[in-house]
Amino acid sequence: MKMNAFITCLAVCLLHEVCSTPTPVCDLVWPIIAEKDCNGTQQSPIDIVTANVQANTNLTAFTFTGYNDKAMLNEITNTGRTIKVTLDQKMHVEGGDLPGLFASKQFHLHWGNGSATPGSEHSVNGKRYPMELHIVNEAKVNGSVPVFAALGIFIEASNDTGKPESWKTLTSYLAEIASAGDKTKVSDTLTMDDLLPGVDRTKYYRYLGSLTTPNCDEGVIWTIFKDPIQVSQDLIDLFTTTVYINQTTNSPLMINTFRGVQPINGRIVMSPGAGPKITGLIKPTSVTKTTRFVGNKTTGLIKPTSVAKSTSLVKPTSTATNPSLALSLPLLSVVLLYCILSL
Repeated sequence: MKMNAFITCLAVCLLHEVCSTPTPVCDLVWPIIAEKDCNGTQQSPIDIVTANVQANTNLTAFTFTGYNDKAMLNEITNTGRTIKVTLDQKMHVEGGDLPGLFASKQFHLHWGNGSATPGSEHSVNGKRYPMELHIVNEAKVNGSVPVFAALGIFIEASNDTGKPESWKTLTSYLAEIASAGDKTKVSDTLTMDDLLPGVDRTKYYRYLGSLTTPNCDEGVIWTIFKDPIQVSQDLIDLFTTTVYINQTTNSPLMINTFRGVQPINGRIVMSPGAGPKITGLIKPTSVTKTTRFVGNKTTGLIKPTSVAKSTSLVKPTSTATNPSLALSLPLLSVVLLYCILSL
């Protein structure tokens, strides 16, 4: 009983308190509390090195259904770990070599500590952006196997004020959901397309990765669009000055809501027309229980091979950039001591 209480206390302490501080403790702890999957060889996010990106002619344009329709953004919620917007069940995405029709379930955001601080999860040639938006999509292959496809869009800070208008509308809800658990309906004048201005959705990177929180399940089809959304600094800053990680009066602000980049471990990052054409089998570097996709020799189509857990991509707050044991271990020791004394 003592040991179980200790483990529970440790998990709560680390995930809800330490992970909101500017240290890489979360990246060190997750492989311990979810050893089986968070130590996998196909984890996300990654740094995309463009010199290593290979072309795949099967990566065609996407077809988006419901993305330009009003009243498709349902509810915006402060989860205590991110800001999430649920989407209408009529929204879908297909094409782009996805294995079927995917229902767009929700989108959420990741950020650092203000518009001048890196906060995106993925990076390109080492460059990170202030924010990153993830659209979570799910398909049921053969009617039963859930498969996840995530669309990632970088957000870059502009020198405008209150621009674009769609993001001014979106961020106007933040004051209504300041505390964890708060939620409210989204105006029917806002569409998903409104939130993606300037993004050429025919230009993207594709790789096989994972969820980025425990249990860090692998087998997620990641699409990272090359063009960022331009959002003014004042609107980006609202995310780090308006919402809090819990409901207490002294709650910390919600900052650094990202996981650090993970080793690519020989995985192939693909893109339409980005270099020599890929030939032969496209597959992950290892096949484990959490590896759910292999390539098709003739088409390159990424296909599911086993059942994936129906787990949300919404993330706990994390602050990993380049993990440093020297900075993180003293803080981890303090939390461990606190948990032990509180038993």
